[in-house]
Amino acid sequence: MIQQNRIWFITGASRGFGRIWTEAALERGDKVVATARKLESIADFKEKYGDNVLTLALDVTQPEQVKETVHKAHQHFGKLDIVLNNAGYSLVGTIEEAGADEIRALYETNILGPVSVIQAALPIMREQGYGHILGTSSNLGHVTLPVIGYYSSSKWAFEAIHESLAEEIRQFGIKVTIIEPGAYATEFGSQDSLKFSQNMEVYNDFKTEFIKTIQSYEKGDPKATPEALFKMVDAENPPLRFHLGSHNLPLVKSVYAERINLWEAWDEVSSAAQGS
Repeated sequence: MIQQNRIWFITGASRGFGRIWTEAALERGDKVVATARKLESIADFKEKYGDNVLTLALDVTQPEQVKETVHKAHQHFGKLDIVLNNAGYSLVGTIEEAGADEIRALYETNILGPVSVIQAALPIMREQGYGHILGTSSNLGHVTLPVIGYYSSSKWAFEAIHESLAEEIRQFGIKVTIIEPGAYATEFGSQDSLKFSQNMEVYNDFKTEFIKTIQSYEKGDPKATPEALFKMVDAENPPLRFHLGSHNLPLVKSVYAERINLWEAWDEVSSAAQGS
């Protein structure tokens, strides 16, 4: 049975999955606190959905603003059922090219930002005795790609944090799900969602071939995702990890099979390191 009249708190609601899922939740009768760095980018939600949506400006890299915004959301609607961390971007550059400041900025948005939102929401959900924390990760939380290695690393950290979180807050009746989309035709790959590190000529040919490969990927329709998302959040026991798209599972199974084979091939040497 579809559960309606839930209160969602969504970061990164201005584009991509954030915009699509915000609109879909409102269309099915839920209420949404939609946040984005620029309030004007989500002003149309208020015009279309009226009192069912609260639009707030939020830069997730500002912890005090995060606390204030979550507090405003709770005061306005009286509860928070679902918190969806969707803000994030990708840094394009090889491991050698990217500067320390660029890497820190990526982690401020992709890791520390979601953590600030979680830490602000948990006291509310703990007092309620229920809640569901969702985080938009990627299939790159399990595998990696060159040229966007730092983005991949941020999703590996994102996955680890949420897996630990799930164990820690189960006792309070709060659920956690990591959403792992594959390649989708969203604005995520646009210039607005990407940042580029300095360029080193030695990598030019490699990056050109990589971009061609990425562009050749079959991309899913992001508008096909809300039904799957709602089936997951309406489940009595939602999964910790939730793939979106048909390509993820075969890819992850293949990668993990290769890893297990490699570990097994070296198991005798590895086990000897245990000592007596």
